[in-house]
Amino acid sequence: MRTGQRILLALAVMLAVGGPALAQQVAEGNWINLFDKESLFGWTQFGDVKWEVADGNLTAPTGTGGWLASSSQFADFELSVKMKVTGKGSAGLAVRTGLEGHPTQTGGAALVLEPSDNWYEINVKALGNNVSATVDGKPVEGFAASRLKGYIGIQYHRYHHDGRGPKLEVAEVKLRPLGLTSLFNGKDLEGWSIIPDHQSVFSVIDGALNIKNGNGQIETKGTYQDFVLQLDIMANGKAEKPLNSGVFFRGPVGVFWKGYESQVRNEFRKDDRTKPVDFGTGGLYGDQEARKVVPSEGEWFQKTVICEGNHIAIWINGYQVSDYYDNRPVSPENDGKNGFVPISGTIHLQGHDPTTDMFFKNITIQEFPK
Repeated sequence: MRTGQRILLALAVMLAVGGPALAQQVAEGNWINLFDKESLFGWTQFGDVKWEVADGNLTAPTGTGGWLASSSQFADFELSVKMKVTGKGSAGLAVRTGLEGHPTQTGGAALVLEPSDNWYEINVKALGNNVSATVDGKPVEGFAASRLKGYIGIQYHRYHHDGRGPKLEVAEVKLRPLGLTSLFNGKDLEGWSIIPDHQSVFSVIDGALNIKNGNGQIETKGTYQDFVLQLDIMANGKAEKPLNSGVFFRGPVGVFWKGYESQVRNEFRKDDRTKPVDFGTGGLYGDQEARKVVPSEGEWFQKTVICEGNHIAIWINGYQVSDYYDNRPVSPENDGKNGFVPISGTIHLQGHDPTTDMFFKNITIQEFPK
């Protein structure tokens, strides 16, 4: 066999063997709703606009001007927005913006929408330095942002010479992270470490990481500080006796049950999902209860965790259940139940007790730029 043929054969083998594995390393995330069609949860208001939710739409019926900013920052994402502007004035959308000053001055991107009788369908893609937008499928010229992460903003402008402002209606604001890296290969426990001398048993079953018995902990070999984490979870328990587990992050390497804990417990009081037991699934254990217990035992659900600086937000099946700012003194033990945890740390999964039978899969992460 000639040298050139050997090189081509070797390349073919590398593509055949390594190609699919490499393709699984970076993925597009799943959608989360920034507007829940019920409330302003997850948003911060600026200006004198009185924002309301009416008939499932976000509206701005009064005020001279202002904007809503998402409580979370985002880096690489696809954003889908459906909004309508009627009357005299205009409204807009900002992405990767700061909270101070105008988006165009803080490195963000801003899009101004003029009144129309029709709903605008807006799509934005931001990946690294490449930021683009379409309105009703048509590209927006000159749409760019120099910031690598920032907030999503909805803007309202009233023309000063007219006593009335525009009517703004927003039906949908949803986002999915892009370019997430896989933390679990679905085959074995490569890339993970088990804390020794505990009772949990860890294995891979049908492509999912399974934890039985407890207590115990399995953690990533890598450490992470600011990120978007998405994973699928199933608690294999019964409705009358839900299981208990947790997804920890910013945990000190090799230290048992420290850092912050995003609770997994599908239990609530008096048939009311807005009354979680023990902080509820998606609650931040010891710090903030989930505002609703979304999932049930025996069914897969998706958890999305955003951890950036001192802000933590959590979605379950695309519905935001937690929004927490940690302004406490730094915890000397890096224990999120007792204080702020500023360090880069592991992501670890909890085996809680002898009843534990938990499944985790599609564990992916997008680290935020420094």
